[in-house]
Amino acid sequence: MTTMTASAENLDTPKRGFWQRRIVDPIKQQLIQGVTPQRVTFTLGIGTVCSLFPFLGFTSLLNLGVGIALRLNQPILQVFNQLLGPIQLGLILVYVRMGELIWGATEHQFSITEMVTSFAELSLVEFLQTFGWAGIHAFTAWILTAPLLFALVYLPLRPVIIRLGQLKTANPEVSS
Repeated sequence: MTTMTASAENLDTPKRGFWQRRIVDPIKQQLIQGVTPQRVTFTLGIGTVCSLFPFLGFTSLLNLGVGIALRLNQPILQVFNQLLGPIQLGLILVYVRMGELIWGATEHQFSITEMVTSFAELSLVEFLQTFGWAGIHAFTAWILTAPLLFALVYLPLRPVIIRLGQLKTANPEVSS
């Protein structure tokens, strides 16, 4: 009798197709993945660090890769990445200067304008020869400040977001 009931249930449930299983379901899973208040706060901290990576054009991919590896909420990461874009631009020169101090570099020839102009005019090899050390300086400063950046976002936001989550649970009419 249970076999017959299970078969009857299978007939009532439409068979899910290839696109549903391979495309739609994974996208839905990404949208709801890791939405506890603690995970949201962790996502914002990690997203800040990744979004302030001092190389133009890499933050979206960095957020995507780290988000997949740590199973973080992709929509939150990518929206936060876009919001932090102007701050990232402003911090590139700061990271380069900090890296120069860390490395003890004495030449301060780096400028954003010169870099953008050179990127358009030089071959990739020439560009890297000219600005490679600026990239190493910026990366060094970023990697050393990453834990501090994470803490500056995570620690103050954690109690706030946990409290918001409790309010939403206590009062289901509150929506975000």
